[in-house]
Amino acid sequence: MLSIAWAMGQPPQGGQAGAPDIFMSFLPLMVIFIIFYFLMIRPQQTKAKAHREMLAAVKKGDKVITTGGIYAVVESVDESTVTLKISENVKVKFGKSFITTIRGSHDGD
Repeated sequence: MLSIAWAMGQPPQGGQAGAPDIFMSFLPLMVIFIIFYFLMIRPQQTKAKAHREMLAAVKKGDKVITTGGIYAVVESVDESTVTLKISENVKVKFGKSFITTIRGSHDGD
């Protein structure tokens, strides 16, 4: 009879009160996601935005480096392609996104 009375009573204050809170169980996952966002996702988005802005600013006469490491000079720019002059009488058409860097005018050829 006494055990039934204990089972029906209130749980002690500050003690174990059944299942843990659902928010507290997901808290470590949320913290890990926030850390990944600020350490990996956000810098990558910033870098991609800077690359898009650089590609939008490519113009004829710019010295560029492609993803394959080819140093060239921009001959013409289209919507999604660029024609690059690699050497005398050698012009190659590339996708605009394959330009990685615009070299400064002070860089050597």
